[in-house]
Amino acid sequence: MSIDGVEFHGRVSFLKAGIYYASQLTTVSETYAREITMREHGCGLDGLLRQRSERGELTGILNGIDASWEGFAREAGGPEFVRDWKSQKARELRRLFRLDDAEGPLFTIVSRLVHQKGVDLSIEAAEMIVANGGQLAVTGEGEPELERAVEKLAVRHPGSVAARIGFDDEEARAMYEGSDFLLMPSRFEPCGLSQMYAQSQASLPIAYRTGGLVDTIDDGGTGFLFSTADDFALKRAVGRAFRAYWSDRHLDAMRQNALSKRFDWGGSAMRYRSLYEAA
Repeated sequence: MSIDGVEFHGRVSFLKAGIYYASQLTTVSETYAREITMREHGCGLDGLLRQRSERGELTGILNGIDASWEGFAREAGGPEFVRDWKSQKARELRRLFRLDDAEGPLFTIVSRLVHQKGVDLSIEAAEMIVANGGQLAVTGEGEPELERAVEKLAVRHPGSVAARIGFDDEEARAMYEGSDFLLMPSRFEPCGLSQMYAQSQASLPIAYRTGGLVDTIDDGGTGFLFSTADDFALKRAVGRAFRAYWSDRHLDAMRQNALSKRFDWGGSAMRYRSLYEAA
């Protein structure tokens, strides 16, 4: 019961005890492993985590996604094949969410509707998306005030914004398949899976530069990253997405880049095995 043990501000912390006594520590991305050694993300344990990291005892190993998500990437042909497939899936998604037929880009949010996920920032950006001829489909559940805000947004923009409070796996998959862009402005994100699902279906994520989002999205190559957690920075990233969308060559290249990435568990599993053998 001391600072070198289980004590944490005069109380017992089992989390601190685990961090202090474990042979090795792992978390779910390399960037997040660095972030938790800093005051902003360390939740009061950053000093201890920094010590473990300096001794080579804190490792970030990226999560993976199920191999079933890789099927489309293996089957996909060249840019024209992907373009036709995405157009078909976009029509299906618009029918599913009762959005108007449109030529502009289709954005989605597939997320818990909570402050951490930056949903409030996405709501601010939605006005810009609609004003520029884009559409937005939202699915998720979470904090009641954010659920209400998303529903009000859909009421204000019928045919351009649609929202489903709740979550359905098949519906979520249709959103990754049919969308051009995924909004994911999480204020922190240890790993994140949605951005991996999106890229495997040639949907380009727009995300805050944090945690596993940095490790899985190539800014300007397979998606768009921004560096300040506010709606102005997100809107600038959305503007970049619009410019890419209206350039067939640029959009085709980014989609092909996204499909070429692999997020399976193979490499991560080998890293875990190696680490556990060495522990």
